[in-house]
Amino acid sequence: MTEVAISGAVLRWAVERSGRADTVRSKFPKLSEWLRGRSRPTLRQLESLSKATLTPLGYFFLAQPPEERLPIPHFRTHTNEHVERPSPELLDTVQAMERRQAWMRDYLIEQGNDPLGFVRSAKVSENAESVARRMREALQLVEGWAGQQPNWSAALRELETRAEQAGLLVVVSGIVGNNTRRKLDPREFRGFVLVDDYAPLVFVNGADGKAAQMFTLAHEIAHVWFGSSAAFDLRELQPAPDETEQACNRVAAEFLVPAEELQAAWPDVRNRTDRFSALASRFKVSEIVAARRALDLGLVTRNVFFHFYEDYQDRWFKAARKKQEGGDFYATQNLRIGRRFAEAVVRATKEGRLLYGEAFRLTGLYGRTFDRYAESLFGRAT
Repeated sequence: MTEVAISGAVLRWAVERSGRADTVRSKFPKLSEWLRGRSRPTLRQLESLSKATLTPLGYFFLAQPPEERLPIPHFRTHTNEHVERPSPELLDTVQAMERRQAWMRDYLIEQGNDPLGFVRSAKVSENAESVARRMREALQLVEGWAGQQPNWSAALRELETRAEQAGLLVVVSGIVGNNTRRKLDPREFRGFVLVDDYAPLVFVNGADGKAAQMFTLAHEIAHVWFGSSAAFDLRELQPAPDETEQACNRVAAEFLVPAEELQAAWPDVRNRTDRFSALASRFKVSEIVAARRALDLGLVTRNVFFHFYEDYQDRWFKAARKKQEGGDFYATQNLRIGRRFAEAVVRATKEGRLLYGEAFRLTGLYGRTFDRYAESLFGRAT
């Protein structure tokens, strides 16, 4: 069998990059020999190694490791931490979303759609209340819209639906494509946004707690108004020390919990032990968003907020461990693919303007699974 000469530096980089060094070493007993140049892998072994390390096969033929960078800025709340290279999961997800966005942009232009007027329509120096009001108007959400929903989870679904109806592509997923073995780490990023005049795309990390997803989505939508693509982690619902990030947070907070309304409600709940729960029920946001907003407005101290935040996180992790996987496959796909995008792909395929192979690649669904999803999608469409 043909052996392949590869660079030890590239091989070491690929193993470290995968984040699965122990697993890779156990699967490839000769890895240490390959690293030292004492032996070489066969082409078949290299192909297996490529899959195990999530590394494109062609990279192994380079003399030096490539420098992989996200095509968008990655803002982190704590800038004093060591900046790590983006994970293969984040890179692959951003690249997949870029492909979807590029296809959707061409599709919309071909269909004669005009650019979306609200993209890049705001300036970071603007008043947060003004930008938040324009966002509600574009999404056709009246003041107090969330209070009309039965709970904050329903409010989140409503916001996702209204955002798509306004022209955004909304994707919520906690894995790469449909690969349940490749989970997205919310500690690395909670979401990202790819700004475009025709097809702005917002991606919410579905592996994060739903309590944080509402704020992440609002933050991403604000990015579209400011015209800035980015990935972010929003730890403790705080932005990185960047002017646009901070502006997005101010707008997201005002969009979800208007300052005037919260300050008016505060005297009625300030002495209650369940004050954040009461606010969450009123504004249809999660308790953590309500608590964060109270901190931002100076209604509680940092110590009070972070004590509550740590307790809330503990409760969420315990609940998450008990949660059983499952649910409606097609409803899940509407989130992972984005309903608006999926409908466009299915229509183009049925009309013969998009090959099935390309539709499979764009959606991550293949064969009969794609057909059944298409039938379910339009069976439920109104």
